[in-house]
Amino acid sequence: MAVETAIFGAGCFWCVEGVYNLLKGVELATSGYSGGDTENPTYKEVCTGETNHAEVVKIDFDPTVISYEELLEAFWTVHDPTSLNKQGEDVGTQYRSVIFYLNEEQKIKAENAKTRLDASGYYENPIVTLIEPFDVFYSAEDYHQGYYNENPTQPYCSAVVGPKIQKFRTKFNNKLK
Repeated sequence: MAVETAIFGAGCFWCVEGVYNLLKGVELATSGYSGGDTENPTYKEVCTGETNHAEVVKIDFDPTVISYEELLEAFWTVHDPTSLNKQGEDVGTQYRSVIFYLNEEQKIKAENAKTRLDASGYYENPIVTLIEPFDVFYSAEDYHQGYYNENPTQPYCSAVVGPKIQKFRTKFNNKLK
């Protein structure tokens, strides 16, 4: 099995990681940081907005079970791609909507998916998701990994993450582990 990788930023990484780890074919979804200019940033540094990093999730997946296009479909569903630097109450460039492509094929698929979705009229406002070349991924601190699963009753998790995961479970029921 040749594992491939996708990297998406769609707001708080607790939500995004929680969703992708539910999907068949996803070997591991890891919370982290990408797109900035600070080496080995900490969560505290990223939260200042001064590192230029986005909270992202690195998704290691088996393309014979789930395709990059299916991962993109989940990406568009799990957040509001018409809101660049804000997802719900989370505001700042670290919460930007971004796809970091690892090769030309991913770039083309991401651009085509964005164009099709924008043209469909599904969203009232234009999609503002950035599509950028991948440079480096920094894994977030250990306590962020699997955060929702470990802390489902934490206030942010029960108010924000839980409802997103429930909505996702309903829409992607046939693709869940």
